[in-house]
Amino acid sequence: MRAYRPATAVGAICAVLLLAGASCGDDDDSGASTKQITAVDYAYKGVPKTVAAGTRLTLVNESKGEVHELVAARIPEGESRSAEELVKDPAAVGALFSGGPPAAVIVAAPGGNVPGAVVGDGTLSQPGRYLFVCNIPTGAEPNAYLEAARTSRGAPPQVPGGPPHSSRGMVAELTVKG
Repeated sequence: MRAYRPATAVGAICAVLLLAGASCGDDDDSGASTKQITAVDYAYKGVPKTVAAGTRLTLVNESKGEVHELVAARIPEGESRSAEELVKDPAAVGALFSGGPPAAVIVAAPGGNVPGAVVGDGTLSQPGRYLFVCNIPTGAEPNAYLEAARTSRGAPPQVPGGPPHSSRGMVAELTVKG
């Protein structure tokens, strides 16, 4: 039996949604607040401590050579560890993703914001704490990763690369207020 790997599960979800042509635009007609998060090698910039429920996140990638993602998973009530502490515990991260897809996944190619949201539309609706991680393999060739995601048919994108960006510190958290 194969062991559960959160990065693999998230990659499979992203691949299926990219293949299905999930929404990738930044249009927002709802009047809801939008917050831009910036990805750099290997961190998120502009992550506020709190946002209101219904805030829609977008991701801009300032990297010149790495594709980045923002995977947002709601942290269970009663969990007091920081995002950095949680990602050091594979069982805790696995538990965050065991109940279904993450709250949001947004992917951005180097120097931009394409393809965009691939799980949900980037909106965080449920109050609570959220963990943000990037599980793209370090050094993965961006076009190869995006193409593998589009053609993987539900399997995790298989591309050469090193450990996930989250292992290099690409982790953050925020709290959604009701």
